[in-house]
Amino acid sequence: MLPLDCKTFGFRSGERERAVEAPLAYGRGYTWRFFTAFAVFCCLGLFGCSERAAAPDAKIGNSKSAATPDIAWPMTRGSPALSGSVAANVPLNPKTAWTFSAPASVTAEAAIVNGRVYVGTAKGTLHCLAAETGRELWHFDTQEAITAAPAVSGAVVFLSSNDGRLYALNADTGAEVWRFAIEDKISSGAIVIQGPGGEGDWVLLNGYDGITRALNATDGRVIWTYKTDDFINGAPAVVDGRYVVFGGCDAQVHVVNLKDGSLVHKIPTSAQIPASIGTFGTMAFCGNYANQAVAFDVLGGKVAWVYEDHALPFFSSPAVNDRLVLIGSRDKHLHAIDRKTGKIVWKFRTGGRVEGSPIVFANGVVFGSSDGRLYAASLDAGTELWQLDLGESLVTSTAFGHRQIIVSGEKGTVFAIRDRTAPKT
Repeated sequence: MLPLDCKTFGFRSGERERAVEAPLAYGRGYTWRFFTAFAVFCCLGLFGCSERAAAPDAKIGNSKSAATPDIAWPMTRGSPALSGSVAANVPLNPKTAWTFSAPASVTAEAAIVNGRVYVGTAKGTLHCLAAETGRELWHFDTQEAITAAPAVSGAVVFLSSNDGRLYALNADTGAEVWRFAIEDKISSGAIVIQGPGGEGDWVLLNGYDGITRALNATDGRVIWTYKTDDFINGAPAVVDGRYVVFGGCDAQVHVVNLKDGSLVHKIPTSAQIPASIGTFGTMAFCGNYANQAVAFDVLGGKVAWVYEDHALPFFSSPAVNDRLVLIGSRDKHLHAIDRKTGKIVWKFRTGGRVEGSPIVFANGVVFGSSDGRLYAASLDAGTELWQLDLGESLVTSTAFGHRQIIVSGEKGTVFAIRDRTAPKT
């Protein structure tokens, strides 16, 4: 997802009716001082055809697309834990396998599953591409920008848009199954999980209206809601199979009971949290506007450590493994922090802002920069493994699936990066 800011000024829309809408045919296709000075810009979603009729016969279930026996990236940050980690090695001989030129800036992290790549644009179009070639298979238009990855489960794509709707789409055709509307934008990606006690799939969704919702994945019916006091930009994470965890513009990390949406813990931080958190085990990690990366004990409901950098805020979501928390900053660095102690291990400098979220592999980390380069660095010392000059500012988060890295540029180019020696997807 693109970096997003948190508003401190402005008004909140009044509560209005929120419901699942019948499918309709849509056109296709810093310190606190610094923060206060620029607060008016916060929560601005940067960092976020022909007629298409609904398909009432589309069902939740297995897609017709052939399953691929390798790693997929079916939702934002790769899984409900939002760890941004994959059990694979960094491609050490990278090449650009294909590109796709979208008609608008690509503003969202990709989802990669079932031989397909899904990417959203600033004009509100979701493009479904063949993972092997980058050929467009279908596209679906919303009314505002798409700033986060869709979630794909079985035969359904769950797409959030800044037009305030969550769309359930047929993964094979892009036809609309159902939609759910709120009265503000939805800048975060949806998370799909199995409901507690085997109750079928649920969709977890955060909205700019400050509400977290659990929806029935089959029909969009509301199961429970949890309300905060400010905007929420990031996606919710699932921890220990029992808790929904997320941060918001109220400068707090919320721990909510997955089963019924009741509050478990509310953990205050020093500043607003503009992006999704990352988790490992029962620990959660995030960046904030006070130039801090913060670790939280989810079960204990307390802050475990605070890493402070006195340059610029952390807009990136972290990638986390058993040793490191890796998070990008507007100070042009990727910061590698010891997961247990909060001490800096190394920093990697680029030529531009690091606002997109990284991916941590078994032997390295890959991330983009606004300098137009995609970087890979070792985990032990942050030594550069390689860099690719892609010629466009890279501010969206990276994704990995079907043996390839997908990253998108501000000019609208989607890049598929593979190892030169890797088999085809």
